[in-house]
Amino acid sequence: MKTKQLVIYGIGETAEIACEYFTHDSDYEVVAFTADRDYLLSNTCCNLPAVAFEEVDLLYPPGKFEIFVAASFNKLNRVRMAMYQKAKSKGYTCASYISSKAFVWNTAHIGDNAFILENNVIQHDVTIGNNVSLWSGNHVGHRTVVEDHVSISSHCVISGFCRIGKGSFLGVNCTFNDSITLGRDNLVGSGALIIKNTAPGSLMTGSPAKASPVTTYQFFKLEAETPVMEQPVA
Repeated sequence: MKTKQLVIYGIGETAEIACEYFTHDSDYEVVAFTADRDYLLSNTCCNLPAVAFEEVDLLYPPGKFEIFVAASFNKLNRVRMAMYQKAKSKGYTCASYISSKAFVWNTAHIGDNAFILENNVIQHDVTIGNNVSLWSGNHVGHRTVVEDHVSISSHCVISGFCRIGKGSFLGVNCTFNDSITLGRDNLVGSGALIIKNTAPGSLMTGSPAKASPVTTYQFFKLEAETPVMEQPVA
């Protein structure tokens, strides 16, 4: 039985996937989509109303509706981070989706706007921050901390006592030894093996992984602390 109503912030592929999961595996009823006016190409999405974010709080007020920010890791998660901050500034509670087919131990702590898909294993005393996505089939070991605005793709293995820095992206099949601290705004390539701590803005590839001479700030043309205030359709 659906007991809560949800607006999805986003109109691209990630938003459509979020709608599918919330609809078929949660107690949320998705009632509408929203996007920044400049990116709103239609007044419908997935056969539901699509409205400009600038007026979403008038049509779907925060006291009655929750919101889920659905965006990919564009510009090293800066786009999703900016959208999340804008939704919070309007007073919305950001809903989290945790798959019924994920294993989440009862001592784990999970923030808002989480998107945790099937076959994830989240062990004892893990902390998952706000606005974090874990695609399918990851392992997050005991007492690990995943900071805010992180994207974890699929089949990543994060051992115990690790810390994954804010804004980072973890590619498919990467692996972390115990007690690793990944600096903020890191990009970890597919199949990388992380055996030592990394600096902020590191672009890590290889097995064992090494840092590229090009930082993620240079690669994505970003400043270290400034979110990019834009929202692509896809």
